[in-house]
Amino acid sequence: MTKASTVIRTAIGLTALGVIFLSSGLAQAANYRLAVEPSFPSEQATEVYQPLADYLKRRTGHNFQLIVARNYHTYWRDLRDDAPVDFAFEEAHFADFRMQLNGFSPIARNAEPTVYALIASAEFEGKKVRALIGEPVACMSAPSLGFALLAKMYDNNPLAQPSVRSDAASWRDGVQMIFAGEVKGAVVPAYLAEEFYNLPTLARTDPIPGKAFTASPQIPAEVITAVAEALETLHEDPDLYNVLAELGVSRFVPATAAEYTGQSQLLRGFYGYDKAIKAHAKKTRDAAQAAEQAELSESSGEMEPSP
Repeated sequence: MTKASTVIRTAIGLTALGVIFLSSGLAQAANYRLAVEPSFPSEQATEVYQPLADYLKRRTGHNFQLIVARNYHTYWRDLRDDAPVDFAFEEAHFADFRMQLNGFSPIARNAEPTVYALIASAEFEGKKVRALIGEPVACMSAPSLGFALLAKMYDNNPLAQPSVRSDAASWRDGVQMIFAGEVKGAVVPAYLAEEFYNLPTLARTDPIPGKAFTASPQIPAEVITAVAEALETLHEDPDLYNVLAELGVSRFVPATAAEYTGQSQLLRGFYGYDKAIKAHAKKTRDAAQAAEQAELSESSGEMEPSP
């Protein structure tokens, strides 16, 4: 065999080996569904979150498909029904519900706590929340966190609260509705209220843990670790600055289930909550009884005398 032919055969062999490795890497790449809250219109949600999905793909080698519900009513229905998603990025009350009832585990959260503000047109400067009783106030639809916290501001009393306009397409849209004279006030994330400092803030909610990334119990541990590492270093990527700015967050930090325990209580009173809780309790009891019966059967089998 000539030296030239040896070189050619070696090159062909290395190329084939590279193709094998490449094919192996592609075979290991998985497709995951990432659910995000409908706090933006569908097209805008894609603009906001697609760079995040692309970043996670670059960092983990897996594909992330955005799942954007049509509105909060649909989002809440899908959450109650445990519609198949692999990851979710959502506010504390949804995250806790998903962890408690659907077995999801926390990965990371916004470093900043979540705070909402009730802002109003200039004529309400120096006034309190009661000044807006009966007045039109813009808010994302139920059971968004802003809607739940607005009701709490008025002690969940439907007879002594604003006339809620839940047709805002985004939190920012609520502010524009004030400027357009369509409403007297709006509930918005506090970071957005600070941006529109010329509008008086009548109240701010107590801080609660920031929006959390959670993972389905079916996701392999190594994938969860890769996603966690990617999120915790996301702030180091200058191309993702606009994503963080739109979300009002500086970075992601590790999250624990204990931080969110009890936040799902904010969903109490919304349609379907009690039914979901009862169904979960029954499922848990049935599973415990089945496990106990299996253990008794196994014990009985061990106690039977051999022939």
